[in-house]
Amino acid sequence: AALAPGIGALVAARAVQGVGGAIVAPLTLTLLAHAVPPARRAVALAAWSVMSGLGVALGPVVGGAVTEYAAWEWIFWINVPAGLLVLALAPRFLTESRGPAQRLDPVGAVLVTLGLLGVVLGLVRGNEHGWTSPQVLGSGLAGLALLVAFVVHQARTRHPMLPLTLFRSRGFTLVNLVSLAMSFGMFGVTFLLIQFLQMIGHMSPLEAGVRTLPWTAMPLLVAPLTAPLTSRLGTRPVVTLALLFQASGLAWLAVRLSPDLAYADLVPAFVLAGIGMGLFFPPTTRLVLAFAPSTQTGVASGVLNISRQLGTVLGVAALGAVFSATGDMTTPHHFATGVTTVLWTAAAVLTAAAISTLAIPRAPHPTTTQTPHPTAAPKVPTPTP
Repeated sequence: AALAPGIGALVAARAVQGVGGAIVAPLTLTLLAHAVPPARRAVALAAWSVMSGLGVALGPVVGGAVTEYAAWEWIFWINVPAGLLVLALAPRFLTESRGPAQRLDPVGAVLVTLGLLGVVLGLVRGNEHGWTSPQVLGSGLAGLALLVAFVVHQARTRHPMLPLTLFRSRGFTLVNLVSLAMSFGMFGVTFLLIQFLQMIGHMSPLEAGVRTLPWTAMPLLVAPLTAPLTSRLGTRPVVTLALLFQASGLAWLAVRLSPDLAYADLVPAFVLAGIGMGLFFPPTTRLVLAFAPSTQTGVASGVLNISRQLGTVLGVAALGAVFSATGDMTTPHHFATGVTTVLWTAAAVLTAAAISTLAIPRAPHPTTTQTPHPTAAPKVPTPTP
């Protein structure tokens, strides 16, 4: 990507990165579940979330500094030595594990990838070309048809990429839907808020990244608390509380947002949203692994990763459409009006997700769960964050 001579090569390189991210993200959970006894899994998942949160916190700051003081290519170059270091250390420190032999499902992979592409393309271009235009309506309907074909194929094939039997568990299904809704609401507004800080607040990319630290760095402080909280309150109440914190943060922003808003007025909302994010990821990951059979840990973590990534993509597309329908970037007032509508929409989605957690059944106690035997994660090309 750093050496790309044009936009076409850059997009192709990013697609290759997406394939790698789709393989790495779920397999980190598979390796973790295999290496840690069930009784200690809550602490291990909290540590995993802390490291993930560190990446989220440093991303805007480092990215802002790189784009402001160096060339954009260095956004990609700085990852090269880190990747080489991990490649050198992984064989020495990671324990290998294998699941049962299983054939690949290329037909399923093609169907779900093209189906999601069609749906997202329709959402992204709806406001620009018209929701009833042949391009938007055609791509959306074609995407839905391919997704239906994917479900039918998974039900009939002997070697499905995504075993539909997993979704017979109400808990597994609801946790993934809640994860999708959380990513939809939270990450769907991030891009517009960053743009608001830069265009309305007149901040540089680095300044905007630093100003978001009360939001992005808060999970580093909160995630370690999830293990004792889930032990005392239970896993499901912590997930509900996390979603309510996030909804409250976005609602605060929606009430206060205006073209002349001072940065100090944003900090409480950022802190609330950051606390919610820190409380959310460890318990939901723990729930997904608890509701899945021990022989399908890799597939379960892969499904959770897909849910989060799909929620992010749909959130950016759908909330971007909401912004385009209610505001624009021509004036600060129009910008603030559009972002406010987006914030209320996202807060409503997160509130609905919090209510739906009440239907999640009690998860099996970790001490009674068998040691997981991971299986290969589904290699669906989803974008890296």
